[in-house]
Amino acid sequence: MTVKKQRLVDRLRSRGGRYIALHLRYEKDMLSFTGCTYGLTDAESEELRVLRENTNYWKVKKINSTEQRIGGFCPLTPKEVGVFLQALGFPPSTPIYIAAGEIYGGNTHLAELSSRFPNLVFKESLATPEELKAFTNHASQTAALDYIICVESDVFVPSHAGNMARAVEGHRRFLGHRKTINPDRKGLVEIFDKLETGELKEGAELAHLVQQMHKNRQGAPRRRLGSPAGIKGRARFRTEESFYENPYPECICGSRSKLEIT
Repeated sequence: MTVKKQRLVDRLRSRGGRYIALHLRYEKDMLSFTGCTYGLTDAESEELRVLRENTNYWKVKKINSTEQRIGGFCPLTPKEVGVFLQALGFPPSTPIYIAAGEIYGGNTHLAELSSRFPNLVFKESLATPEELKAFTNHASQTAALDYIICVESDVFVPSHAGNMARAVEGHRRFLGHRKTINPDRKGLVEIFDKLETGELKEGAELAHLVQQMHKNRQGAPRRRLGSPAGIKGRARFRTEESFYENPYPECICGSRSKLEIT
């Protein structure tokens, strides 16, 4: 028996209608590759360091985790995602589909998200074991399931930039600029650190700061960003915004009739 992607979307909507798709990049290999260890135990941090050291095709071996986080290069932790979504005003009952591989630390780290949003949904709870059997040991096909569910979601939230997150955002823009909330990770780190020190409390002030920070980061139409001034040659293509992330305006026509003609 094969699983139909739209069937999973329908099952998810039957649980409460609208849902958020959260691309939660908190897998072991992602944390090891980026060198991000904030919130992890010493043993977990060491495990990630060893993995990075022993992965030959990862060129960078020594990474300052603190600098990575301050620069906004780390995936949001499950706890940070929970604080973020709550500050944006989403109610605890909101269904959240977790598009991800195995979360590092499992329920130990997920608990800080599920305590705020208990209605977490995974592909394993949407599809039957028989339906998912064909996807065993086929990571790209499993990712395709996540991709479709993310594209069809009412709100898409990526916890970290990456190829899939960019492709989903671009696809959603092409389909009519569906709501995609792209966290300002660098700005959020400053807010989260103030929460940790007690300089800021959760509530109206936090909600105001987070909402103001993200009022223009929700997938509204905007032209693709070019490379910085003075950049030429191949570097220009490397530094400009990816076409797959934002195909506007070239591939988003002004009217259906124009689209049909072309």
